[in-house]
Amino acid sequence: MKYKHRTAHHSFTKWLIALGVIAVLIIVGTVLATRHYYDENLQPVSANQQSTSITVPPGYTLKQTAQLLKHKNIIRNSLIFEQYVRGADAADKIKAGTYALSPSYSVQEIVSILTEGKVQTNLFTILPGQTIASIKQAMLVAGFKQADIDNAFSPSLYANHPALVDNPAGSSLEGFLYPESFQKTSDTKAQHIVQDSLDEMQKRLTPDVRDAYSKEGLNVYQAVTLASIVEKESGRASDQPQVAQVFLSRLAQGMRLQSDVTAFYGDNLAGQPNDTTYDTPYNTYLHDGLPPGPISNVTDTALQAVAHPASTSWLYFVAGDDGTTYFSQTQAEHDAQVAQYCHKLCGR
Repeated sequence: MKYKHRTAHHSFTKWLIALGVIAVLIIVGTVLATRHYYDENLQPVSANQQSTSITVPPGYTLKQTAQLLKHKNIIRNSLIFEQYVRGADAADKIKAGTYALSPSYSVQEIVSILTEGKVQTNLFTILPGQTIASIKQAMLVAGFKQADIDNAFSPSLYANHPALVDNPAGSSLEGFLYPESFQKTSDTKAQHIVQDSLDEMQKRLTPDVRDAYSKEGLNVYQAVTLASIVEKESGRASDQPQVAQVFLSRLAQGMRLQSDVTAFYGDNLAGQPNDTTYDTPYNTYLHDGLPPGPISNVTDTALQAVAHPASTSWLYFVAGDDGTTYFSQTQAEHDAQVAQYCHKLCGR
């Protein structure tokens, strides 16, 4: 019996050792596979050396930057990019600007370019969410002459431009200068930049998009006005269709838009500090419907959001301190979300 007991015990020990070896092999294999996957996704997307101009706007988070690079097919995997940047302690070192990036660059090379601020010097970039005033100031900094700038923004120069066909008489170009990077040489006139930007805007105002606006009961000028509000209220493309839905639902129900960004735009025009109680035509807390015109330029995602809003029934939203947009259907739900999620941004 003792002999059999030893044999059983010995067999059990060997079985445990075998399981341990298998477990170690699985762990080592998983680690190696994970490391291989990580290293592979740090490699260039392709051997294509053609550069693409990519603009990282001011205030972009690491996640937004990673998604932008993935969308432009400059990196293989946005999550691996984020992981590498954090591991390199470079999350707060990425600089805004326009860069010439190629799919042939590794993640290490891309991060080096972004953190060292190696921006393109032969471009003028119009950033998303900019007003005409800020674009003019950027042009002045870029070396354009004041008289050249003032002349370039005269709407009469572009009276027959197809992007502007629905604009009311006397309206400015506010909202219609599409954010993009444009080639600039010592001979480039400010008017050429404005013309090219309007041309880019027209490319986004396709017949399908115009038709979608019409079905929402909006002409192009009204739609761009709403898109500019969506642009300023939410920088996250994934939230914009829901934000557009909220405002379209409010318009349909005769509710005021109650948008801080429209009120603040009016305050700035009037030379007043930001105050949602100050009365200007742009204060959508005090006035019904859309404001008189756009409050900034717009991206394609904001234009598309107004053309194709989400199929939801929200009437309220608030941007939380954590960067998440919280939607609700009633004032009570909205007030509760403001109290829970919005402290710093809501001045509480």
